[in-house]
Amino acid sequence: MLRMMCITAHPDDEAGNFGGCLQLYAGRGVETSVICLTPGQAATHRGSARNDLELADLRRQEFAAACAILKVKHGIVLDYPDGQLHRLEAYKVACELVLKIRELRPQVVLTFGPEGGVTGHTDHSMASIFATLAFHWAGRSNRYPDQFSERIRPHQARKLYYATADFTLPGRPPVIPAAATAMVEVRQYLETKLEAFNAHTTQSPLFQMFESRMRQYGAQERFHLAASMNPAPDRVETDLFAGIEEHD
Repeated sequence: MLRMMCITAHPDDEAGNFGGCLQLYAGRGVETSVICLTPGQAATHRGSARNDLELADLRRQEFAAACAILKVKHGIVLDYPDGQLHRLEAYKVACELVLKIRELRPQVVLTFGPEGGVTGHTDHSMASIFATLAFHWAGRSNRYPDQFSERIRPHQARKLYYATADFTLPGRPPVIPAAATAMVEVRQYLETKLEAFNAHTTQSPLFQMFESRMRQYGAQERFHLAASMNPAPDRVETDLFAGIEEHD
């Protein structure tokens, strides 16, 4: 089976940045997973939550609802502190992501670019760094060998992609996203992508802005091929699984 893993920082990242591709490939029979590093308990928009614990619980529920809409097979929210990923020890966080990669065995891994996406969020940048380390280390027998068992063994994913974009957000510090080497047509999934984002009801003040941006720019999801087992393509890809066979 072909498998795709998306590594994000907050609930709603999966819909806002990767929702079209998650739907597209699930519809093609690809087993999809999302690993979200934080429950988003430090968000500015808090819905009815009276404290961080209540907000974390609400956002986990919203994440599960969004993943169901996007037909994500494995939606996992870890418990790292929202807004504080830059304070964590990279080796320890990468360890947990390496284990998830070895367990779920994706051929394709998606995450943010190190610039932090269009928002430039520090947590997005750190998710990129942690995911990149995990992508490379999951296939090495000398990284976290204590994880190995009859069921868990090294696994080298074939491709790592960073999400990128052809627009910026007004009023934000400037970011420099990587050049797009893959452009995936997701126009037909736009309404479902909006539905999945809107499942994050605590974040309702963002709905209008998000919908406006998606209706203007959301026909494609763009990615930069950051690492590949095969030489980089000489043309812009339209399929993230190009060159990958099910036995890979």
